[in-house]
Amino acid sequence: MLYTVKEVAEIAGVTIKTLHHYHKIALLQPCEITDAGYRLYGEKELERLQQILFYRELDFSLNDIKKALEDEPSRLVCLTEQQELLIARKQRLDCLLKTIGDSIVLAKKGVIMDKSAMFNGLNNEEWENALSEQSKYIKDKYGYKLPKVEDAQVDNLNEQAGEAKQFIINVSDALKNGWKANDKRVQQLLKNHIAFLNNRGHNIDAKSFAAQARFFLEDDFHRNMLESQQLGLSYYLCITADIYAASN
Repeated sequence: MLYTVKEVAEIAGVTIKTLHHYHKIALLQPCEITDAGYRLYGEKELERLQQILFYRELDFSLNDIKKALEDEPSRLVCLTEQQELLIARKQRLDCLLKTIGDSIVLAKKGVIMDKSAMFNGLNNEEWENALSEQSKYIKDKYGYKLPKVEDAQVDNLNEQAGEAKQFIINVSDALKNGWKANDKRVQQLLKNHIAFLNNRGHNIDAKSFAAQARFFLEDDFHRNMLESQQLGLSYYLCITADIYAASN
């Protein structure tokens, strides 16, 4: 049985434009082209399309998919390899889903999640993905390219992210509870946070932290990040940091 481009698109859930592109780059060619110029596909072409879509699900580039299909001696071997890759991805996602689920349960109970478990499942590639939007924004607006995340940095990044997340939660709670920016408890939060950063190799004093807080307030991307967690948080953090800097 032969299928038209439109029928194949409906069966596979892809666009006609995608099938035309696959034909153009010789990734998936029709088994027959009619005198009227219609592309027709048979069962073998559908099987190849299935393999292509499996690889796309694994984030393979079209060039890499083409090479993989050319190198595979048989459909069975190709499917077996794809199954192994998908199982590996499923295990990674299961780990991430468990971490998220645990975080939600503990957050509802008002319990702080153990830092060693907070970022289970994250590796350098996932850190790159997590920072991609921020990296692009900083490069486009300020012309600065954030350094690539290396394997050796992952544990340190996880630890710093965990501390930073808890710091923002604590400052947000202080704002919700109506603590004034000069409250000793809030000022102690800043002191502890800066001390933590310096213990991890940073060189930050009260004035440089206040300047950073001012940048977060004035920069659209970072202000929105803070405001999405708690209305007024970017302003509160900036004022709190200014008061801390003035007293140190």
